[in-house]
Amino acid sequence: MSDTAVELAFQRHIAAVQSGDREAFLSNFAEDALVEDPVGPSPLDPSGQGHRGHAAIGAFWDTIIGPGSVRFEIDSHVVCGDEIANVGTIYNKLPDGADEISATGVFIYRVNQAGKLVSLKAYWDYDKTMSGTGT
Repeated sequence: MSDTAVELAFQRHIAAVQSGDREAFLSNFAEDALVEDPVGPSPLDPSGQGHRGHAAIGAFWDTIIGPGSVRFEIDSHVVCGDEIANVGTIYNKLPDGADEISATGVFIYRVNQAGKLVSLKAYWDYDKTMSGTGT
């Protein structure tokens, strides 16, 4: 069975993030996409409203993703229509090279008819992750 549009978009997302390719990362999102990572208020998104559009998502990359070295370990996933829910852990080796944080959670992606990501919702606990008790 061939991969669905959302599975392909998720695969492109992982490849772009893990290779540090900002342009490929942004081009995988629709112009009006919304990234909530994590969902709700946190120091990464004090309003809890997420990052909408390429400019805001690009700034999120520049601040959070780009400076580190990110890898994904997905334990399981479920595809329903135009969405995929992934359960797993995302690791980010911080720019100092010594510290690595890990966030275990549920990561939900939705695509539009063109196969572009329109929504990324990452359910993980910021406080537990930053204190080292997030996994």
